[in-house]
Order: sequence, then C-alpha cells, then structure tokens
Amino acid sequence: MDIKPLRYLIAIAKTESFTQAAKQLNVAQPAVSMAIKKLENDLGLTLIHRADRNIGLTDEGKKLLIHAEKIIQSMDEALLEMSELKGLSQGEVRVGIPSMLGSYYFPPILMAFRHRYPTITLKVIEGGTWQLQKMLESGELDLSVIVAETLPDSLQTQALIREEMRVTVATDHPFSQLEKVSPEAFFEEELVMFKEGYFHRRIVDKLAKKCKKTPKIGFETNLIPLIKSITQQGFGVSTLLNMVIDDDDELITRSFDPPIWLDLGIAWRKDSYLSKANQAFLEFVSEHGRNR
Repeated sequence: MDIKPLRYLIAIAKTESFTQAAKQLNVAQPAVSMAIKKLENDLGLTLIHRADRNIGLTDEGKKLLIHAEKIIQSMDEALLEMSELKGLSQGEVRVGIPSMLGSYYFPPILMAFRHRYPTITLKVIEGGTWQLQKMLESGELDLSVIVAETLPDSLQTQALIREEMRVTVATDHPFSQLEKVSPEAFFEEELVMFKEGYFHRRIVDKLAKKCKKTPKIGFETNLIPLIKSITQQGFGVSTLLNMVIDDDDELITRSFDPPIWLDLGIAWRKDSYLSKANQAFLEFVSEHGRNR
C-alpha cells in the first residue's frame, strides 16, 4: 500500500476539508481527492462522509486513522534514523514546556542550547501538562516536561528538577504571619488559579478533593504576571513555584502544611526513535539541572 494517501487521510481528519488538507500538504486538491478515492476502492470501504459541506471520517475511516498515524510516525522515524546514519549535522527538537517553566526556568537553557548547537532547530510548545502529554503520546512532540505523578507505560522519563508549590499572598495578608498554611485554611480564601489542564491547577484540585473542600476560584488565568498582580493587590491568594517569585514582587510565600513537592521530568515515547538532536537536548538539560 502507498502510504501517501494515509498522510492525506490524517490531514483531512485534522482540517475537516479536502481543500485545507491539500494546502497543509502543499499538493493540488484533486490529487488528494483522487488518492483517497483510490484508497477507498482498494479497501472496498467508504472512509469519508461527503454528503454535505462538513467533511468527516466514517467509522471505518476513524479506525484506519488510528493505524495511519502509527504507520506515518514509524515511517518518519525510520527516515530520520536513516538520514542521521549519513552524518547529517542538522536536526530538530520539538519540546513541550508548561507555561510556568517556559517563562522562568527554560529560557536560559534554550538560549545556551542554541549557542552550543546552532544548526539544530528548536520548536517549543507551551501548554498544560495534560495537553502536552497527549501531544507527546500522539507523536506531535518529541519531548515534553511533565509532572512525574502517574506516568503511562508508553512514556519514559528523566528527572529534571524538584520544586515546592508555595502559598503566595500579598505582604499584608494574615498568612504572612504564619510559618506554614494548612490546606483547610488555604481553601477558605478566594483563589487566583491557572485554568484546568495545567499542573498548577491539577495539584490544587487534587488537594481540594483530598480535603473535601470546594475551591473558591475568583480568577482563572494562565498569565503569571496577572496572577502576581491580582495577588499583590489582595484580591486573592495563589500558589506558585519558588522559581517564579522575584525579590521585588511584593509577595510573600509560605509552605503548605505538609509541604507539597513536585518532581518534574522530561519524557519521551519508549517505542520511538530518539534522534541525535533530541539526545543532545536531553543531555544538555540534564547537565544544566545538575549545575543549578
């Protein structure tokens, strides 16, 4: 079977359009239509609904899509490995980084990596840890930073850093007089939180469930400067990593009682080929972590 139609099928599934799929793949739209029609004839199955303007996969098409994504991923990895055997000096790293780390921990690492490996292209995707893990599992990312709570069997991880989640309040908040803050006291306050799907929010939601409390979320935002500003002005309390707090932030942080520590790691798919570029990035990040 020619695998090109499988690429077309994946693009159609993502764009829900023959025209947009053709643009994404940089091919003529009739070529996409003809290839899909031939694939359907070869299989004796209808793969795509064409009854109305909304293009979508049939049940048979959805089942083939699962296999198509695996086949294309394996083929791309095979071609990459063969290219590297020829000693190519170029490469690409697609890495997912949660927002908090992307803003405060990784910028100097990424700049230093580019300085050491100027021919390697870095593609950095910021997002929630859950979203990034799914992108990693589907092959959209090569590496991703995750919170090493529950790691699926399909992923392998390397320890990165250990950070404490700290209760964060304005300098005149009553919590500033305490050495530690109990979860029960924390959940009596109006909270400034990241949106669902981010590790910051998931940790707080798990803690609330354990305490049988309902969080009073007054503000939801993924913008760390906004979280700081709202907290500084006394409109709520939050919880942030130590690395996020600067000396001039006019914020006070306190440990939870008991403290909450996060083990952050960088993960990749166990069954995938890890390119030389990605291996170099892993080694560089590990080296940087030891020297911090």
